[in-house]
Amino acid sequence: MILPDLAELVALRGSARGLSLHAHRPALARLQGGHRSAQRGRGLEFEEVRPYAPGDDAKRIDWRVTARRGKPHTKLFREERERPVWLLLDLHPGLFFGSKRQLKSALLLRAAALLGWVAIQSGDRLGAVLPDNKGLAHIYAPRGREAGVLPLLHALVENQPQKPGLPDTGSLEAALVALRPLLQPGSLVLVLSDFSGLNESAEALLGAMAQHSDCRLLCLGDPLESAGLPSGRHRVGLPGRLWWLDGNNTRKAWQASWQGRQQRLTTLAERLNLPLTRLSTADAVADSLPALLREPLWAA
Repeated sequence: MILPDLAELVALRGSARGLSLHAHRPALARLQGGHRSAQRGRGLEFEEVRPYAPGDDAKRIDWRVTARRGKPHTKLFREERERPVWLLLDLHPGLFFGSKRQLKSALLLRAAALLGWVAIQSGDRLGAVLPDNKGLAHIYAPRGREAGVLPLLHALVENQPQKPGLPDTGSLEAALVALRPLLQPGSLVLVLSDFSGLNESAEALLGAMAQHSDCRLLCLGDPLESAGLPSGRHRVGLPGRLWWLDGNNTRKAWQASWQGRQQRLTTLAERLNLPLTRLSTADAVADSLPALLREPLWAA
């Protein structure tokens, strides 16, 4: 399978035209209002006070101005401009795997590039957190236009895994720890991961993040992970650590393990009211992700 290069990631800019991150939350999230705010009022800038009009939200009445002028007045707000959009990119050696069109690591790079272009074309500032193989995380501060995207694309190409390796079960938690103190209320956080490192600490960090930010989860997967090995004997593992498995004998336990991991993520997303989108290596990012950004609901 071909690894993405910089030219390919830059070319995804064309696929980002006409797309937006400013809508399309799922039904549960709509109960809280527009996507910019995890809580009412976050992500909005005060604009002006004007006389109250029928149909205005009573919660927006400015009681100080009302008392001073003797007539009801209401506050008007507008959406923040140049909102910080953060990509939390859980890129680790275990993503060097794919049974279909592309590797999971390639899927992450392509999805990150497309989302990055969508963000800056919407006038937002793009930042990113990218963990390394030493348990640290590189921070790319939010910047507008190409300055927010191009350095990140360079880093992704340079740091993508070049050979199979063990999943880094600490990379997701490390990235969450690095990002948490940098977030401003109303920021949008897009977490791209296979969530193989999802543990209690990572769940707690996601919960704290969701209280003040608009957070969305994008889970990377491959059809072989969910279906299990086909019939017959297969040599699996990593170089130097290979063994034989029988597809028929292992499929039931394999599928049960996979479903348990996915159910944990689904339960977390529902409990925290976080939009969850599943991306597959079988689908071209330029086809699947734009469809999700145009639909009225994010897939869960």
